[in-house]
Amino acid sequence: MTINNYQSPITKVKKFFQGELLPLLANLRFAILLLLAIALFSISGTLIEQGQSIPFYQTNYPEHPALFGFLTWKVILILGLNDVYRTWWFLSLLILFGSSLSACTFTRQFPALKAARSWKFYDQPRQFEKLALSAEIETGSINSLLPALQKRGYRIFQEADTLYARKGIVGRIGPIVVHASMLIILAGSIWGAMTGFLAQEMVPSGQTFQVKNIIDAGPLAEPQFPKDWSLKVNRFWIDYTPQGAVNQFYSDLSVLDKEGKEVDRQTIYVNKPLRYRGVTFYQTDWGIAAIRFQFNNSPILQLPMAQLDTGGKGRIWGTWIPTKPDLSEGVSLLTRDLQGTLLIYDTAGKLISTLREGMSAEINGVRFKIVEVVGSTGLQIKADPGIPFVYTGFGLLMLGVIMSYVSHSQIWALQEDGLLYVGGRTNRAQVAFEREVIDILDRLKTPAISEKVAIAPTSLASET
Repeated sequence: MTINNYQSPITKVKKFFQGELLPLLANLRFAILLLLAIALFSISGTLIEQGQSIPFYQTNYPEHPALFGFLTWKVILILGLNDVYRTWWFLSLLILFGSSLSACTFTRQFPALKAARSWKFYDQPRQFEKLALSAEIETGSINSLLPALQKRGYRIFQEADTLYARKGIVGRIGPIVVHASMLIILAGSIWGAMTGFLAQEMVPSGQTFQVKNIIDAGPLAEPQFPKDWSLKVNRFWIDYTPQGAVNQFYSDLSVLDKEGKEVDRQTIYVNKPLRYRGVTFYQTDWGIAAIRFQFNNSPILQLPMAQLDTGGKGRIWGTWIPTKPDLSEGVSLLTRDLQGTLLIYDTAGKLISTLREGMSAEINGVRFKIVEVVGSTGLQIKADPGIPFVYTGFGLLMLGVIMSYVSHSQIWALQEDGLLYVGGRTNRAQVAFEREVIDILDRLKTPAISEKVAIAPTSLASET
């Protein structure tokens, strides 16, 4: 007789999944290793600047000497440490950790919940000896147990001379909620990394703009780009302290639809952004965009101002203003902020005048008047569609942790041969549960009680 041991590829894959892969994924140590790896690379993404240019990494992480003896700009770029959260291996770690959570949930948590929801009556006195807490009462009845158990919130099942009561089933649901919340957080993180983007814009006061300067974006982020609406900077201004330091800077922004109609308007400042269609506009910086001025009775003219390199000694903006039509003569104008004095220098570098907004002076034979110093607002624009999922996941995580602290307690009772056998167990707060059971027994209205309390040799961990 020949035995056919042939197995189809589907059967082999199924056996491999159930016999080797699934137990590995559900293994607690494996999940902890994955979590530690995710935490380690997340820390590296915090310590190493993300999304910078190659020259930046070449300057800050040179090959000689290498940071910690190995961390150079080449290592950072090859491993993708300049954009950790979008690398294929980091996303793979998240997916693998999510698979581990799912495997643990379906192989352990759901069966534990199913076991907690089902029950069986104890109809043999010897069954009570295996419980963590048991007592034998010479006089008493099951009916006398009912009021005490109901008062403490137990759900009671009774059949003839046997009784089963339980409470705290929510404590068994808690771990499932925790795992589900972590899966939602992981899904939100992955979705945000794939579909989010980051942009920066420096916009002069009074101008309308669309988001164009995208500095970082996921591979699926294009649908999130603002295309059929734009923003207008109605006004930008700065509040200064009495000492002249910047106290706060503000931007009055209008959201315009594709026809140019205003659909929203808000004033933003640091820690108070504008949100529209999933895109958030943060106030992060400021600058000086231009100077508006007049010569004698001429129309108001405007010239841009550029930030000068001061070698780290502060921020200064400057421009050159011609005082003759043929550009043969002119003056240089410098300023530090929107409220400060504007310094005017001649071609020899000599200070010839100082002015503020609204003031005028005679320069090279013409009356020169400062009409306005035009400020520009620095905006950081960010879209992360995964944030609602992450916030929802964290909310469920806190709820699940609280639920997990609820004790799942079970009590059995059997009345046989004039004796009342009572026993129970719980998955946490063992001492409090013992006191509760003893208090229930003490309140039984019986003439005499002879108790025998036995702690099972098995540990609480083994019971759970």
